[in-house]
Amino acid sequence: MFKKILIANRGEIAVRVIRACRELGIKTVAVYSTADRNALHTLIADESLCLGPPRSKDSYLNEKALIAACDVTGAEAIHPGYGFLSENAAFVRLAEKCKIKWIGPPADAIEAMGDKANAKETMRKAGVPVIPGSEGAIDSLEEAKKIAKKMGYPVLIKASAGGGGRGIRPVNEESELESQITAAKAEAKAFFSDDDVYIEKFIENPRHVEIQLLADEHGNVIYLGERDCSCQRRNQKLIEESPCPVMTPELRAKIGQAAVKAAKACGYTNAGTVEFLVDKHGGFYFMEMNTRIQVEHPVTEMVTDVDLIKAQIRVASGQPLEIKQEDVVLNGHAIECRINAEDPKNNFRPSPGKIEMVHLPGGFGVRIDTAVFQGYEIPPYYDSMIAKVIVRGKDRAEAIQKMRVALSEFQIEGIVSNIDFQLELLKDEEIVSGNYDIGFIGRRKE
Repeated sequence: MFKKILIANRGEIAVRVIRACRELGIKTVAVYSTADRNALHTLIADESLCLGPPRSKDSYLNEKALIAACDVTGAEAIHPGYGFLSENAAFVRLAEKCKIKWIGPPADAIEAMGDKANAKETMRKAGVPVIPGSEGAIDSLEEAKKIAKKMGYPVLIKASAGGGGRGIRPVNEESELESQITAAKAEAKAFFSDDDVYIEKFIENPRHVEIQLLADEHGNVIYLGERDCSCQRRNQKLIEESPCPVMTPELRAKIGQAAVKAAKACGYTNAGTVEFLVDKHGGFYFMEMNTRIQVEHPVTEMVTDVDLIKAQIRVASGQPLEIKQEDVVLNGHAIECRINAEDPKNNFRPSPGKIEMVHLPGGFGVRIDTAVFQGYEIPPYYDSMIAKVIVRGKDRAEAIQKMRVALSEFQIEGIVSNIDFQLELLKDEEIVSGNYDIGFIGRRKE
């Protein structure tokens, strides 16, 4: 087991990893930008080092500074959390070259799944159901027209190197194709420095269901049930739950086994998530694989009693998985709401600033993952998420009610948040009934 781990991240995920390390008896190193000098993760870690100025490229994305921080502190491993360098294969190889263990999948697996068009082809060869579409990136408008005409409209233009909902454009008819390809390529270039795009069939009103995987370095791969992430705004997840309201044991087994196939096809180890679109007939299609821990991982932890961060660390240290597939049981129902410093009444504009007062909810079956505290200054440079509220009830109805109580108790002053917006969502009949899909927010606004 490692003696010291560097956490190459900030905010609630850095705090989450530090706590897991402390429970395992492992020393921790926090890194920070000058904007995060007084952040919680810097205060609770055993050591803290400044990487540079506030901008991510000068601090949390500064690869040489992170390697130097490991060298200076003697950290044997890096946990990347999510975002930043967590899916950067080149950085994984750099760390390995410097004899630093990466707490995540191999660089080759990250690379294979990072290119969405390549990932789709890998899944097709492995026998995992995929959405009909182009075989790789499209080279010309004429090629795109032929593919779209053959599949039938509507279709989606998607960035090959995409993620987080970026570089995606719907096309309802041929006259829109050229402009939407141009827009998708421009966004892809801006966010991923790669303007390759591919085309796929648009599945109408699907659910977004993802399978949590754990894979060790001894060939063992298991799935830990599913999370329904269909409540989204502009492809950004808002509410996640497990189990999926429309899941059956038979469908869970099929989609779980498909996810395991996906992991084995790319030589995957550590924690990962395979995302699927599920149609109203129970058909499911591979969408992408996230080669890191997910923001919504606590939902799975709440219903399986498996600590995914500890599992990641154990796997990276060479230990086999502690549980087998037959040991995985889903108990009760869990829901997570992402609390963001943003103003829903002003087009969800970010709301950085000083937290004058904060009261966090609690009680049986309520978990808060956060890095904020009274007096903390939320910087304007990073993601607006400031907390995750996770609840577990004996069933879905109890979980929804528990979440309503928790959100109504969550008080924060000095900034604007989306708490009331989340509360309203949990009162909507589509959410309450469980009969919603990824188009739910869009229809609700109309």
